[in-house]
This record gives sequence, structure tokens and C-alpha cells, in this order.
Amino acid sequence: MNPSDLVIRRALSSDSAAVAELWLRSFAAALPSVRRAHTDEEVREYFRDVVVPQCETWVATADRSVVGLLVLDGDLLSQLYLAPEWRGQGIGDLLLELAKQRRPGGLALWTFQVNGPAQRFYERHGFVEAERTDGRHNEEREPDIRYVWPPESSQHDSLPQGGRR
Repeated sequence: MNPSDLVIRRALSSDSAAVAELWLRSFAAALPSVRRAHTDEEVREYFRDVVVPQCETWVATADRSVVGLLVLDGDLLSQLYLAPEWRGQGIGDLLLELAKQRRPGGLALWTFQVNGPAQRFYERHGFVEAERTDGRHNEEREPDIRYVWPPESSQHDSLPQGGRR
């Protein structure tokens, strides 16, 4: 990838369908053993009606195609997904750096315990594990981990508890 070909920008309502399709493909590739709680159509509606219009949603595009997705909901990094064929090219690093710039006071996120690559990615970027659950409180009923950044203990109690991905 040539860095000059990549554009990171706020998502537009017209991006909703492409963002939902990217999420569906990425989730299937990265988390094949995790039961999805919603149908494809429900995911599309959620991105169209909730995520893009109500959250701070960013897209990374290359050749006018959406190849990365970042969603911030308050201090929660709600979504960070890449098109499977674009993983390992630094796009996730750029999106995570953007999230940190947008939320310099701290971030929290959830990732599934089966998602070892995501755990290594977030830990490499300074996130620390704050909590593990058995999954009974997420829609997928999948054990998960809450990460926080920055890792200072004074930040742990002030970061959001909700939202899982």
C-alpha cells in the first residue's frame, strides 16, 4: 500500500452500507468461532441507523473503497475493524492513533478472549487489561476482556464500562 493512496475521514451517511459490509466480512474472518447475535440485515440497519449517524465514525479508504473502520462512542472505542485483505499494512495503527488523539484523556474497549491478534495489537499500543468476563453480559455470550488506555490506575475507575466488541 502506498500511504498516499489511503484517506482517513469521517464517515458519511452514504458510507453506511460499505461500513456494514466491511464489519460483516472482518468479523467473519477474525472471529469465525464467535456466534453473531444479529443477522446481516440487522447489522446493516444498525450501522445505517445508529453507528454512522450517532457515533463518531471514521473510515479508511483506498481506491474509494472502505478498508478500515473506527467508531468512538464517548470514551469507548466501540469498533475497530479492517478489511481482511488490508490487515498488516499499518491501517489499524493509524486508526488507533487517531482514536488516541481524539480521546487524549483515555479510552476503553472490549475484545473477545478468543481474539488473540486483537489482544496483542492493543497491548502493543499501550492498552492494559482491566477486566475479564465470562461473556454473560454481551450479546454473543462470549468471554471477553476490557482494555484501557492510558494504563495509569487513576484512569481505570473513570473509563466507561459499557459496549463490547
